[in-house]
Amino acid sequence: MDKGQLIKLKRNSLGLSQKQMAMLLQLNETGERTVRGWENNEHEPSDEVLIKLKNLKMDFPYSRKEFHNGLKIIDLFAGIGGMRLAFQNQNCHCVFSSEFDKYCQKTYYANFGEYPEGDINDFTPAKDKIPDHDILLAGFPCQAFSQAGLKKGFEDTRGTLFYEIQRILVAKRPRMFLLENVKQLKGNDRGKTLKIIMNILRGLDQDIDPSIEMSKEARMALGKKLNYYCDFKILRSRDFGLPQNRERLYIVGFDKNFYKGKIKKTKLLEDEDEIFSMFKWPTPLKGIRTSVQQILEDNKKIDSKFTISQKLLDGHIRRKEEHREKGNGFGFSEFDNTDSYTNTISARYYKDGSEILIKQKNKRPRKLTPRECARLQGYPEDFIIDQVSDNQIYKQFGNSVSVPVVEEIAKSMLHFDHTYNLIF
Repeated sequence: MDKGQLIKLKRNSLGLSQKQMAMLLQLNETGERTVRGWENNEHEPSDEVLIKLKNLKMDFPYSRKEFHNGLKIIDLFAGIGGMRLAFQNQNCHCVFSSEFDKYCQKTYYANFGEYPEGDINDFTPAKDKIPDHDILLAGFPCQAFSQAGLKKGFEDTRGTLFYEIQRILVAKRPRMFLLENVKQLKGNDRGKTLKIIMNILRGLDQDIDPSIEMSKEARMALGKKLNYYCDFKILRSRDFGLPQNRERLYIVGFDKNFYKGKIKKTKLLEDEDEIFSMFKWPTPLKGIRTSVQQILEDNKKIDSKFTISQKLLDGHIRRKEEHREKGNGFGFSEFDNTDSYTNTISARYYKDGSEILIKQKNKRPRKLTPRECARLQGYPEDFIIDQVSDNQIYKQFGNSVSVPVVEEIAKSMLHFDHTYNLIF
């Protein structure tokens, strides 16, 4: 068997397209053509690339092939797969994933053995590029609504990506969905942004500003009414066993057409929406006590590169004092193993670590290690985090969901679905 055939065999065994293999090997923009040339024996890869090819993984810790509940999920704006992991832990089967960021794609692939598709705008459900599914998951971009951002909402093109979600909901009509965003979405534009989102999901008429940027398909989909029962709630990670004061807004939806359509006329309730009262948001875990100690590695064994420089520390102290004089509470924060929880880790953590620094005896404070960040978000110990740089990992965990919180929501959603099917 020649080299070209071996390369193609390796690629097919990993379930990769030529473009995906090129991205994993960090080839340039013509990488897809390069891989095609190798497979056609038009040219050969260098010895360095051959080593990379040989070392591409074929075993993935969260590649699940057997499932028990039969429910299919799709994972949109997938990041590194936190929402998928939570639902997969409840025996749901992921049939499609999409993530634009190439570094997130690498971490996702290393863990799930699947390379997420790219820009969601490139996929048209009507052409079956997105398969049928039961549950849609989407942690859609939050920068347009976040405290750290400019809170431009739908004026920011990242905010308008919600319309791509509604486009897919219109085309595929999954029976359930779960959306996640920052808690500031609730108050964005004096509550108008969230109201528009909820009304669209519920199928209520909305006057959408024609100047808002969205794809042609998304704007056409706005003419077709959804009919979901929807509710939202802000949940804190520290209420579900994680030592982090992270608050996120979650929106659940259940397709009224699917659920009410299964009720015989003799069983109709006076208020049909009463059936959805069977869905209960998860409540804080009883008796749970969190401690920063539960996520910390041994300071003595941690690389000195995580200890911040004196120059950075001086800058933190100066800025905190400036904020104090202005009467606000901004500035860097330090924690140790005696604290119950930390601040919220953000995607900007890689810049200076100011929101969560760990105290060290007789030393300057340090940033969290990548593994500590993974623990802070509730990822298991065997979740692979070494496929990209530390800075990229910090971004990934800063943008991630807290897995245990999503898993509790998943349990509640699946319990509703199971109970409903038993009754009706």
